[in-house]
Amino acid sequence: MKNFASWLLGVFDWRVITPPDNPPKSIICVAPHTSNWDFILGKLYYSAIGRHAGFLMKKDWFFFPLGGILKSMGGIPVDRSRRGSMVEQLAERINESPKLSIAITPEGTRSATERWKTGFYRIAYAANIPIQLAVIDYKKRELGILETFYPTGDEEADIRYIRSRYHSEQARYPKKFIEQ
Repeated sequence: MKNFASWLLGVFDWRVITPPDNPPKSIICVAPHTSNWDFILGKLYYSAIGRHAGFLMKKDWFFFPLGGILKSMGGIPVDRSRRGSMVEQLAERINESPKLSIAITPEGTRSATERWKTGFYRIAYAANIPIQLAVIDYKKRELGILETFYPTGDEEADIRYIRSRYHSEQARYPKKFIEQ
């Protein structure tokens, strides 16, 4: 699958950014998220670099037979109406696994939003793992992990820094991404 994914990205003129490192566990912060194509390109990227990543997706997508397919691809259903224990559950799941990366889109939607959800940060901090800052840059036609960031515990400052690494011109639909 690695060679096929690399070939396919090349056919569509996407350049793969080599990750700076390969931690066994991480939260992958993917932004800007403005299109369903982000998911497809992200899965191709991870296959191309020979890694596997789980992903969070609203539970509405996990119906028969699609639910089984999504779970086999690493999908983790999220009930967005329930608050609270998701951070602890995912941190525990990560800590129990020898190797696990989970891709999360902090906007939580493909629509324009000024406020990012902070669950990705809180999961990484609770599990004591890094956040890999990943981008799908439609303007430059490149995708990959820009850097590996270790949460300091100062959530507000860390989120501000993370958000500063992403720009609207990278998005498939720039008007759907609001810079800080």
